[in-house]
Amino acid sequence: MIDLRLLREDPDVVRASQRARGEDPALVDALLEADSARRAAVATADNLRAEHKAMGKLVGKASKEERPALLSQAQEMSVKVKEAEAAQHAADADLDAAQRAISNVVQEGAPAGGEDDYIVLETVGTPREFDFEPKDHLELGEALGVIDMERGAKVSGARFYFLTGYGALLQLGLLQLAAQKAVANGFTMMIPPVLVRPEIMSGTGFLGKHSAEVYHLADDDMYLVGTSEVPLAGYHSGEILDLSGGAKRYAGWSSCFRREAGSYGKDTRGIIRVHQFDKVEMFVYTTPQEADAEHRRLLAWEREMLAAIDVPYRIIDVAAGDLGSSAARKFDCEGWVPSQQTYRELTSTSNCTTFQARRLAVRYRDENGKPQIAATLNGTLATTRWLVALLENHQQADGSVRVPEALVPFVGTDVLRPAG
Repeated sequence: MIDLRLLREDPDVVRASQRARGEDPALVDALLEADSARRAAVATADNLRAEHKAMGKLVGKASKEERPALLSQAQEMSVKVKEAEAAQHAADADLDAAQRAISNVVQEGAPAGGEDDYIVLETVGTPREFDFEPKDHLELGEALGVIDMERGAKVSGARFYFLTGYGALLQLGLLQLAAQKAVANGFTMMIPPVLVRPEIMSGTGFLGKHSAEVYHLADDDMYLVGTSEVPLAGYHSGEILDLSGGAKRYAGWSSCFRREAGSYGKDTRGIIRVHQFDKVEMFVYTTPQEADAEHRRLLAWEREMLAAIDVPYRIIDVAAGDLGSSAARKFDCEGWVPSQQTYRELTSTSNCTTFQARRLAVRYRDENGKPQIAATLNGTLATTRWLVALLENHQQADGSVRVPEALVPFVGTDVLRPAG
C-alpha cells in the first residue's frame, strides 16, 4: 500500500504515477475522501468514548436521586459509542479497500507508457552470426533428448513438459550455480513453501490485476506461488527487524506456478511461457534509504549470473504501465534468442519500496529506536527459461550444444549431442 502521508502531502505525485501506469487517477481522490472520512469517524468515536467515560464518573459521584437519570443518559451514550465504533470499523474497511486499489508510486526517472515503451540502458555482448540455419530451443531440446513437451502434455496438459537427462542436469546446474553465487554474496538460502495463505498473496500485490494468473486451491483457500518472492515477503510479516547491521538478504529456490491467463497464442511453443518452472529468486529487506542502492546491487548480481552462461543480453528500464502493482521501478535483463531474432526476459529485479512491507506489517527500528516501515526488493538469479537462450546461443552446426564452462561441473559434460 502507498504511504498515506505522501498522499496527504502531495496527491499530485500519486495522480501522476497513476497516469504514467495507465491507471485511473480518480482513485487518488477516492482514497483522499476515504482517508478524510476515516479520520472523522475516529475523532467522533474518540470524543464519544471520552464523554461516556466522563459520564461514568458522574454516575459514580451522583446522589441517589440523580443517578437514574444519569444512568439512562449513560445507556444512551453507550449506544452512540457502539454506533460510532461500528462506523469507524466501516471507515477503516473503506480506507483499506481504497488504499489497496492504488499501485505503488512509480519512481522518478522510470519511463511512462506501456509494454513497448521501455528504455534500453545497456547491451552486453553481440548476437552470434551463424554460418548455418539455427534451430529453436525445442527442436534442439527434442533432438538432444533434454525436453519432452509431448509427454508433458499427455501427463498434465498444454504448457507442461519434462526436462530429461542432461536437460534436468542443466536446470539443476543453473540453479545450483545461482545458489552458490547468492551465498557468496551474503544471501541466506531458503526452500520456501509454495502454498501460501490469502493474506500473504494479497500482501505482496499479486491479487490485483494479475490475480487471473494465480492458481487458487478453493477447498483450502490457499494459493500456489508464481515466485518465491511471495513466501519470502511473508517470512517476516508482522515482525520488527534488526537492520542495524545491513539488509536481510534471502534467496529462495522453488517451483513456481502461473496460469498464464490471457496469453493463449503467445509463446506456446517450447518452454518460454509455461505453467510450472523452477527459479532461484533474491529477496531483500532493507531501509527505504538504502533501497535504490540495493536495487543496483541486485542487478549487478544478475549480470554475474548471465555472464556465467555466456549469452548476449540487454538491460531495459521497464515502463510504468508494464510494472507490477508492487514495483516502483524495474530493470529486466533480456537474453538474445536467435530463432526469434529478438531479446526475451531472463531476469527481472524490482524495487517495491515500502509497498509490500506496509501491507505485511514488516518494520525495522531507526537510529532512534522508532519502528518504521521497511523496504523490499526482489530479483531473478536463474530460472528454467534460461535454457532457451542457453541452448540456442550455444548450438553447433552438427546439432550439438556447447555447455558453458561454469555449468560443466554440474552437468558432467562440456557438449550435449543429439540422441542416437
